[in-house]
This record gives sequence, structure tokens and C-alpha cells, in this order.
Amino acid sequence: MQEKKAIGILGGMGPLATADLFKKIVLMTKVTCDNDHIHIYIDNNSKIPDRTTAILCGGTDPVPAMGESAQKLNQMGADVLIMPCNTAHYFLDRIKPFSKAPFISILEQTALRCRQLRGQTPVGLLGTTGTINTGIYKRELEAHGIPCIEPNEEQKELLMELIFAVKAGSHDLDRPAVEAMLAEMKSRGAEYFILGCTELPIVAEWLDLKEDFIDPTTELARAAIEYCGYEVAE
Repeated sequence: MQEKKAIGILGGMGPLATADLFKKIVLMTKVTCDNDHIHIYIDNNSKIPDRTTAILCGGTDPVPAMGESAQKLNQMGADVLIMPCNTAHYFLDRIKPFSKAPFISILEQTALRCRQLRGQTPVGLLGTTGTINTGIYKRELEAHGIPCIEPNEEQKELLMELIFAVKAGSHDLDRPAVEAMLAEMKSRGAEYFILGCTELPIVAEWLDLKEDFIDPTTELARAAIEYCGYEVAE
């Protein structure tokens, strides 16, 4: 029998996205009682500097704060670390030295799931301007043979407005603008979409969007559950 492991969530980027990941791990783990669940440590460090600002505008480097969180999670007893922030994975190679426990990459798990479910079908990428402009998702997807359709500049601005609305707890989201964006990206070849910012699955839920989405938070939860020796409830 495989030894059960504990998860460390390097959170706070943002807090609601962290709660969403925790909830998905709990709901997706096959259990019969409380005692069957995974031991999960969470460092919800909301003071980590903004990742997109650091990437695009020379803002405060978030790596020291993320590294400190990684160290704390190791000290707590985490056997594997996960980050519910797609953009933060731009810094992943710099964060790894702070942790003895390995990281599971949300980018890699999402690309693997896309390839598994849709083969080499073109996918539309939704995310922060930092995630898109750095090309971290596009490179991962193309490494798996998946063409990536990216939003234009106007659509990037809309996505950032949606993301920051969720971070602020606001439900004032422009559904017609979102639907128009998705339709335009489909006209350029996107056959389904990656919700490539951990606030965007929350946007999709709040707006009850019916498009074909891949939720990276779900894929990260799935990978962490299996890594720790537990079954995923299908």
C-alpha cells in the first residue's frame, strides 16, 4: 500500500483562488469519512507582491515571499507543494531551491489534460497579461503539440478587469463582453478554452458560462490527490 503524503498549498495569490483549490481537493478525493481526507497545510500569504506587476512593470520581486512560504510549508510537514496561481509559475524555477518537497506544475498538468482530452486541437488561452505575455503557457502547450490561440490586447484588458473584480469580491462582471471575447477567439480557431488564471474558474461559475473549459485548478487538484496516494472521485 502506497504511503499517504501531505499537501502544502502556497496560497494567497489570491485567497479566494486558494479556497477554491482547497475545496476542489476535498470534493475530488474519494473518501467515506473525515479521517480519509488528505492532510493539507495552507499558507495563505496575501502579502506576496503581485506577480503580473513584477513581470511587466518591474514591481517588487515576489520570490522572497513565495520562498518563505515554501519553507514554512516544508517545516509544517508538506510532502509536495502546489500553487493556485498560474502567473506565479513564471517564477517556479527560482522558488524550487527554497523547498525540499517537489512542486507540481499547474502548467504541465493542464497541458497533459488538454492532450489527453482533445489531442492537438487548438485551445484558447485565458489568463493574466503576465501569464500570456511571458509565453509560459504557450510554450508548455506547444511542447505537447497543442496550438495556442491567445487574446488580443483589448481582450487582455477585459480579462484583467474580470480577475481583479473577483479578487475584490465583486460580482459586477460584463457577461456580454466575455461572450463576445470567447466568440472572437473561436473565430480564430479556438475550439475550447483554458481558464489560465485561478480567478477565472470563479468567473465562469459566477456567470454560468457554458463553453468547453479546462480548469487548471481542477487539474492541479487531481494531480496532487494522486501524488499523495489517494483516489480521485469521478
